[in-house]
Amino acid sequence: MPDKRKHRGPGPEDTKLFAAGRIASLRSAVADLSMLLTKGYAETSSLKLVGDRFSLTERQRIAVKRCACSDRRLEIRKQKEIEPGDLNDKTIVIDGYNILITIETILSEASVFVSRDGCIRDIAGIHGTYRTVEETIPAFELIAQTLNSLEVAHVLWLFDSPVSNSGKLKTLVYELAEKNNWPWGAELMANPDKELIATDKIIITADSDVLDKCTHFSNLTAYIIDKLPTPANIIDLS
Repeated sequence: MPDKRKHRGPGPEDTKLFAAGRIASLRSAVADLSMLLTKGYAETSSLKLVGDRFSLTERQRIAVKRCACSDRRLEIRKQKEIEPGDLNDKTIVIDGYNILITIETILSEASVFVSRDGCIRDIAGIHGTYRTVEETIPAFELIAQTLNSLEVAHVLWLFDSPVSNSGKLKTLVYELAEKNNWPWGAELMANPDKELIATDKIIITADSDVLDKCTHFSNLTAYIIDKLPTPANIIDLS
């Protein structure tokens, strides 16, 4: 059945799953999973143990998994982090779908989560096919406004070529850049993670595996949230 969604909005049960009364148990679940990961236990079995203990649904488990990390990984990520204020006159490389979908989610008023490492993560999924939504262009505009205010010299967006409609999204990036005189480029890659890990440029992503292996990153999404004129639907599980 074709995806006809017009918004990158919340799941039908999210209001209940992430209600105020559930936050304490979700934070405890993140803490317990982080502890087990710190002790070297496997993520899959640890998540099942914690999820069963707190009677978490699948979407709650996704949120807990994305927000948890071991002490060692937390330390590694903090050592690599560059403050957004230090991006002036720099070239940055953006993990396209990772960042765009999170900003679309924020603008659609769906829940996003503050993780243990301070990064903002969503629980949206594109399942191999990306479709633009009403928040797509406003998301690009918000990102551009932020990067312009930080005086970033050049931006390279990387998109996964195996994901359907990536070519159309690349074209949209160039159209918006030309129309607005943004110093942007875009490339399609079979595996953008390899480039994000290999580059010596500052990258923008919240992908945990990439953060553990990259040279430098900046937590741009958290910075954007702090500058929004109206509060976003942020759930702090850190």
